Amino acid sequence: MRVFCSRSCGRVFIQWVITLSTVLIPAFGFAEDRRISNPEKGSLPRNASTVDIPSALRSFELTGPLVQGGILFGTALREDHILVNGSVIQIGTDGSFVVGLDRDAPASLELTLERDGERYPFLLEIAARDYEIQRIEGVAKKYVSPDPEQIARSRRDVQRVVAARARLDDRSDFQTSFIWPVVGPISGVFGSQRVYNGVPKRPHYGVDIARETGAKIVAPAAGIITMAEDLYYSGLTIILDHGQGLSSSFLHLSQMTVEVGDTVEQGDVIGEVGATGRVTGPHLDWRMNWTGGKGNIRVDPALLVPPMSEMTR
Repeated sequence: MRVFCSRSCGRVFIQWVITLSTVLIPAFGFAEDRRISNPEKGSLPRNASTVDIPSALRSFELTGPLVQGGILFGTALREDHILVNGSVIQIGTDGSFVVGLDRDAPASLELTLERDGERYPFLLEIAARDYEIQRIEGVAKKYVSPDPEQIARSRRDVQRVVAARARLDDRSDFQTSFIWPVVGPISGVFGSQRVYNGVPKRPHYGVDIARETGAKIVAPAAGIITMAEDLYYSGLTIILDHGQGLSSSFLHLSQMTVEVGDTVEQGDVIGEVGATGRVTGPHLDWRMNWTGGKGNIRVDPALLVPPMSEMTR
C-alpha cells in the first residue's frame, strides 16, 4: 500500500511518495512497518517515480507501524506545526514529535505539516486489527458489579489518573528504544475484549505479563513519575511520563519504590509485581497512553519492544 501527499504548485503537480519498509512484529502478525520519509532517506516503491523534493520537506520524517494501537515517532523543524486530524501536536526542542493511533483508530488519519506558510497534508491509511475475546471467571463480585460507593471511588480515581497524564512538556525520553518492564509469559494482549463472570466489559488496553509477586519492575524508558497511588480497580499504580503526552502505566503492583516527581532512567527499578485491585493472580498490566493530541489515545506498548526472548531478566 502506498500513502502519499500531494499539492498543486501552479502548473506543476508534485507528488511526495511515502516509502515503505517491511519488518516483522512478533506475536501480532503485522508485516508492515510503513516508513514515512523523504525518498532521499530510503528506496522508493518500484512503481513510483522519483521527483524533485522541495527543500522544505528535507527534515521531515515519521516512522512506526500504521496499525490500530500503533505509535509513530517523527522529526521536523522546531518552528514547524504538525496537525493530526486538525489538532496541533507538540514538537520537542530537538524537533521530535509523537502520534498515537487508538485501539479503534479509523481507516485513515490526516497529518498536516505547516512550514513557511505552506501546508503539506498527508493521508495515512491505518490497518485494522482483529482483537480476541477473553472470558475470565472467578472475579470478586464487587469488581464486576460494584456498589455505588465503589463506583464513586473509581470515578475519583479516574480524575486522578487524568490529571497524572495531563503533563505535557517538550521532553523526548521516548527517543531511546523501549525495553520490557518485566519478563514473563504474556497472559493478556492489547485490545482484547474481556468478559468477567459472563459480563462483557471494556476492552483491555494493556499487555499482561505473568510473574510471581515480588518480581522487579523496571522503567521501559526514562521519564518522570506522575502517579504512585493505590486505586480501586488497578491497585497499586504507577504512571511514568516519557514526554509530549506519552506515558506508561503499571498496574496491580505489590510494592512501589518511587514517588511522584522522581526522575528515572531506563532500567531503574520502580516497583514489584503484585495482585492488587481487580485481578485473579499476580501479573503486571503495562499500558501506554498518548494525550498530546485530541483526547486520550490508548496505544499498544508491545509494538515498541523487542521479542521477549531477547530479554534476559
